[in-house]
Amino acid sequence: MGKIKLQEREEIPVEYTWDLESMYKNEKEWEKDCEKVKNLSEDIFNYKGKILSSSKVLLEVLKKRDELYRIVSKIFSYGNMKLDEDSRKSKSQILYNKGLGLYVYAQEKTSFIVPEILSAEEDELKGLLKEEGLCLYKQYFDDIFRSKKHVLSTEEETLLAQMGEIADSPENIFSMMSNADIKFPVIKDEEGKDVEITHGNFIPLLESKDRNVRKAAFEGLYTTYNKFNNTFAAMLNGNVKKNIFFGKVRKYPSSLSASLGQNNVAVDVYDNLIKSVHNNLKFMYKYIDIRKKALNVDELHMYDLYTPIVKNIDIEIPYEEGKDIVLKGLEPLGSEYRDIVKKGFKDRWIDVYENRGKRSGGYSGGSYDSKPYILLNYKDTLNDVFTLAHEMGHSLHSYFSRENQPFIYGNYSIFVAEVASTCNEALLMNYLLNNTHEKEKKLYLLNHYMEQFRTTLYRQTMFAEFEKIIYEEVEKGGSLTGEYLNKTYKELNEKYYGPGIVVDDLIANEWERIPHFYYNFYVFQYATGFSAAIYLSQMILKEGKSGVDRYLRFLKSGSSDYPINVLKNAGVDMTTEEPVNNALALFGKLVDEIDELI
Repeated sequence: MGKIKLQEREEIPVEYTWDLESMYKNEKEWEKDCEKVKNLSEDIFNYKGKILSSSKVLLEVLKKRDELYRIVSKIFSYGNMKLDEDSRKSKSQILYNKGLGLYVYAQEKTSFIVPEILSAEEDELKGLLKEEGLCLYKQYFDDIFRSKKHVLSTEEETLLAQMGEIADSPENIFSMMSNADIKFPVIKDEEGKDVEITHGNFIPLLESKDRNVRKAAFEGLYTTYNKFNNTFAAMLNGNVKKNIFFGKVRKYPSSLSASLGQNNVAVDVYDNLIKSVHNNLKFMYKYIDIRKKALNVDELHMYDLYTPIVKNIDIEIPYEEGKDIVLKGLEPLGSEYRDIVKKGFKDRWIDVYENRGKRSGGYSGGSYDSKPYILLNYKDTLNDVFTLAHEMGHSLHSYFSRENQPFIYGNYSIFVAEVASTCNEALLMNYLLNNTHEKEKKLYLLNHYMEQFRTTLYRQTMFAEFEKIIYEEVEKGGSLTGEYLNKTYKELNEKYYGPGIVVDDLIANEWERIPHFYYNFYVFQYATGFSAAIYLSQMILKEGKSGVDRYLRFLKSGSSDYPINVLKNAGVDMTTEEPVNNALALFGKLVDEIDELI
């Protein structure tokens, strides 16, 4: 298909679109399931106050709840993907909104289940679990009782739930301010044409070969944010205080432990990540020196970090060729894995090309009872090949989890969500590096790989450290002023990037545009997931079949155990510093390799 003008949905050949008809042949089938959800929700609600009356009743309720969420997740997933095909279609908007409404309705009607289970004594519940059928729910009950001391009375929980919309205010205000109200200046692009800076084109502008374009984009964006410094500080301060409040009322020792407690992850994992990166900053400093040398500049500035250090490499890879490259890259994972990838290509899991109205970016979706669909906007670039491998990693993780686990454990924790996708990327990169002999192309690939380390492992850890510092500041009675946040953020940039770069004053405002600072200690998981993936990819390449078998066991585990344990069973222990140190040691080798080539 190559590079063509943007088409309407109907113009895309059917073989390059995903097969949503295998979910629902028509809207009538979808509506039938909607009716089922309403009826089943009402049926379950009738058990309120009775679910602990016997093991038989408890099992009935849990089975019906599983059935309800199997159906409603399929309904919502279908509506969501139909909307993503073309967001302009009012019919798809209706499907999405109705599906979302049904999801909320199901949650309301089943909200009594966990509090009622928690009202029982643990010994009483263990007695019920001995009954046939209920043993399936052992991990589920363990997880509930683990959090029992952090669950409040029914009245208090109701009050907290009613605060939901108010609690979301800081993030919603940030989103409106950053995405809707702020307007960035117009600058000149490489061809001297006027271009308005937007969130979408900011990084591409920083990747420009023209240094004047990079500098203008950098200064244009952050000068604008700086004008609203106190407003963004007030938003972030409000969000931090909100999370501290919820952590305190739920009797956690800190906001960090409250956030990590949801996945049963120890605070040590967070602290070890920061410690390991601090101990390996020398590799980043050397990479910065190489970047300065490669770009041939007297001073390296913050706006020079994204532009490729290898010029004039234009690698065009049509989709069919991209599929073959991905399959070759994933060869170390063995035939069982690769056969499922081929199945995904053949059975139309993937919506390949952009069309008018289609959602941007890429993701892996679907539900327990559907194909693990993939949305792409493939444009024949090397990045698109990596995106295909990445999303296929997510989809294979979903496929193996759903095929091998009952519905209740058919999903995987957010803590491990990026492991399979990044492992695929690492294996693909290993294949490409081993099969590329042209110096310029090899440099391009090494630069691409090292940028993943910089942006995912180093930068996300810097974000994680920033979060930790600002929460601790508020927890000890401090306040997050614009001046304090700017100073803290700039000092971290100086620590992480070292003496070889001019840390421009305006970078102090970067925290203002990062939405993840409203996600409550979320970003560290990008860095831990990346480290685990690098560790597992090396294990697969080194050990062969035994490594692959352990890895497949991880993919098939879903959420049948806590994420730290699931990873341990695969051979990587995230409670130690080893996985992060191992990933950073690989980064050090890549730095040495690119240094020799430049």
